[in-house]
Amino acid sequence: IGTDGGFMAAPVEVPELLLAPGERADTIIDFSGLAAGATLLLTNDAPAPFPGGDAPDPRTLGSVMQLRVVPLAAPDASAVPARLADIPALGPATVTRTLTLEESMGPKGPMVMLLDGKRWSDPASETPRLGSTEVWELVNLTEDTHPIHLHLVQFQVLGRQAINAHEYMEARAGDRPLARYLTGPPRPAEAFERGWKDTVRADPKAVTRIIVRFAPIGGGAYPFDAGAAPGYVWHCHMLEH
Repeated sequence: IGTDGGFMAAPVEVPELLLAPGERADTIIDFSGLAAGATLLLTNDAPAPFPGGDAPDPRTLGSVMQLRVVPLAAPDASAVPARLADIPALGPATVTRTLTLEESMGPKGPMVMLLDGKRWSDPASETPRLGSTEVWELVNLTEDTHPIHLHLVQFQVLGRQAINAHEYMEARAGDRPLARYLTGPPRPAEAFERGWKDTVRADPKAVTRIIVRFAPIGGGAYPFDAGAAPGYVWHCHMLEH
């Protein structure tokens, strides 16, 4: 029923949730069909790095939380409304930024992960105007999923599209019209991520598009100078970034 920034417009029923580090989900689980005393285990079966890494050890990272069903203490009259929140459509965007996620192996290692060719310590390079709306195209040229987080704002996921990562990387930096390297149709956002987000799963060899308005989602102004130095970061939740 909820994503990183609050309620979704309406509940969605899903068999499982795919969440990257830093993503959040509000869920309701119906235990009414289980007898008192039943025990369930919430598990994590996501390989790391995702999606081509090793499966989690069920004794450690694979086990998240145990749930124990107890007798009902009072009548349960709760219900989930059909409509939870109004999620306004953002746009039009005044700027589209194409930003790459890359990995580079040194001659003797180790691997360096770069955001648009830059390290964490590099000077700020993206300077959106306060109150503006932008589309960010996150071009993941690596084999792994990257959870990308924008500070201070909430955004909406537009969708994802496959890209020929090898040809894109081989092209000269000044000769990279993104449309030339796209290899599949656009895919809409997952049903469970169609709300306000601040962290998005950037899939490997794909373009993940988000739309973001650089202002409070409830309207009004920030109670501080949001444009003051040193600014607010966008980053990946993988430690190397």
